[in-house]
Amino acid sequence: MKKEKGNFEFVKDNDDKKRNYLFQKDSITKTGTIIVVAFLVILIIAVILSGVFTDFT
Repeated sequence: MKKEKGNFEFVKDNDDKKRNYLFQKDSITKTGTIIVVAFLVILIIAVILSGVFTDFT
């Protein structure tokens, strides 16, 4: 298999035949992205709250 250079895209449309892409524009990718972002936000809030409620002085 031959690699293509310089033709890389982050998001691929459903009807596009390209093979160099990171994400495909469909409902699974959107749902997964929402889950990952929500999990990261919860982790960030948990770290901040643990620092606030734990007295380090």
